[in-house]
Amino acid sequence: MASRIEDYGLIGDCETAALVGRDGSIDWLCWPAFDSDPCFAALLGTSRNGRWLLAPTGEIKQTARRYWDDTLILETRFETEGGAVALIDFMPPRGNASDVVRLVRGISGRVKMRMELVIRFGFGVDVPWVRKNPDGDGLLAISGQDMTVLRTPVETRGKDLTTIADFEVGEGDTVPFVLTYGPSYHPVPEPIDPEAALKDTEEYWREWCSRSTYDGSYQRALVMRSLITLKALTFRPTGGIVAAPTTSLPEKLGGARNWDYRFCWLRDATFTLLALMNSGYTEEAAAWHNWLLRAAAGAPANMQIMYGILGQRRLLEWEAGWLPGYEGAQPVRVGNAAHAQLQLDVYGELIDAFHQSRMAKLKLDKENWSLECTVVAHLADVWDQPDHGIWERRGTPRHYVFSKVMCWVAFDRAIKSAERLGFKGPLVKWRVLRDAIHRDVCHRGFDPTLNSFVESYGSKLLDASLLLLPSVGFLPSADPRIRGTIEAVERHMMPDGFVLRHDPREVSDEIQPIEGAFLACSLWLADAHVLAGDVGKAQTMFDRVVAVANDLGLLAEEFDSGAGRQTGNFPQALTHIALINTAHNLSAARADAEKPAVQRST
Repeated sequence: MASRIEDYGLIGDCETAALVGRDGSIDWLCWPAFDSDPCFAALLGTSRNGRWLLAPTGEIKQTARRYWDDTLILETRFETEGGAVALIDFMPPRGNASDVVRLVRGISGRVKMRMELVIRFGFGVDVPWVRKNPDGDGLLAISGQDMTVLRTPVETRGKDLTTIADFEVGEGDTVPFVLTYGPSYHPVPEPIDPEAALKDTEEYWREWCSRSTYDGSYQRALVMRSLITLKALTFRPTGGIVAAPTTSLPEKLGGARNWDYRFCWLRDATFTLLALMNSGYTEEAAAWHNWLLRAAAGAPANMQIMYGILGQRRLLEWEAGWLPGYEGAQPVRVGNAAHAQLQLDVYGELIDAFHQSRMAKLKLDKENWSLECTVVAHLADVWDQPDHGIWERRGTPRHYVFSKVMCWVAFDRAIKSAERLGFKGPLVKWRVLRDAIHRDVCHRGFDPTLNSFVESYGSKLLDASLLLLPSVGFLPSADPRIRGTIEAVERHMMPDGFVLRHDPREVSDEIQPIEGAFLACSLWLADAHVLAGDVGKAQTMFDRVVAVANDLGLLAEEFDSGAGRQTGNFPQALTHIALINTAHNLSAARADAEKPAVQRST
């Protein structure tokens, strides 16, 4: 059985990532890329679906783990009756091949260790052909297009379709294990020096972190961990950032809301850019911007809410029926059918992202403005249509308030870019549409009896995305309609101190609540308080989210307060992005109480 979600740590090489359990088992790894089939899928099944265990054979008295300062090198320390041992896990920045390096170091005494390697390509089902490397050292595992080679000085043996090794380490000893991936139709990848790789990996992350400009003293370590996580979820060849490295971790334990997050969402665009740019990472921000530009290129009517890491458009959804799912949560989904939905808010996010890039003086491609004009022209024809909304509801489309607000954002930012930089465009038409959308939302999306904006036109229910209305500049935070909305959210959507995405009063066939609290939404509430000048409330909300991070500073999509557990895909980019942005807002607020935060409209 897989560990608790929060019991995993993350390692990666900026092209894929692995989850390492507190027990020393790597239970998830997609190779060679984030969206590839996993060769370790025990996270969604059992050890027979693929994992790599390295741990003491005897009773473990105590386990502690940490990252090496500002790096993605994970150290797990096991205390046993016979002594102590450290397991150091990392993935070096990718060269000619992708490697997972595991170093077992003796700290004190002598410790008996066991390795169990179960490789199962094809989402935990394809048993490879295992043999010794005929051209050199190492143990090859080959299945179809995939190949791995295991190199270690320790003698291994096969048993029950598992590669096993039993060995001892004493104080000062280091026993290396290196697992390398390569296409089966290529020559076997050359071996690497594990100790040299460790040094190179440490230097890579320390240099990258040294570029950070975050100067907030409060929770600096957690902000840096969030930035490192965001970098780890970036597919280096294209600049695309996956929402999470996992699929089908349930939004509610035992539930069916299990989605594949190994893709790039346009709606995260502005949040991501602000987190990177405000932290000094202009190179990564530019790479993300360029990925956005390439992904959105083409006919605006065909623009999707998400794309693959290369910019792929067809993310066909299917179910891996042979996997039992995380703690029995089925189905296990691969791909994401939501890519074909109409979600109007992404148009606003795209145009806002380009506008924010200009304001930060990022160097933009000359094709940018022409694309933006085409997108805005299309939006002029479709903004008044119902859609599936920010939360990708799979039922009947509605006139979601946040979708309309982001249509307003698209016209607002296009106008501001044109006015400030002298770009050509039909400004009179855009201003008329901007004002028309604003009136429409205020008239049809605000309920005077509730003194709050609502989820969709005609609804009496709320929606956590309404908390973003002041942040995007739709109305000032002092507007009584905004204050009323925040108060309504706090009254109806925070049963356990965290913000839910959906109104728990909603009547549906599903047992309520349908999921845990959405952690990014709790941070959006903190941002709304910062904009309103209530730094104390914002700090309380921020601290509440920080408190549920695991011991490594990692956060999933959601938190189940009843079970006291993290839920949803892990680690979740949007959660960490929101944490970075809220930390910046709080730092600014404490530095200048007269101007605590800035709306995104600037």
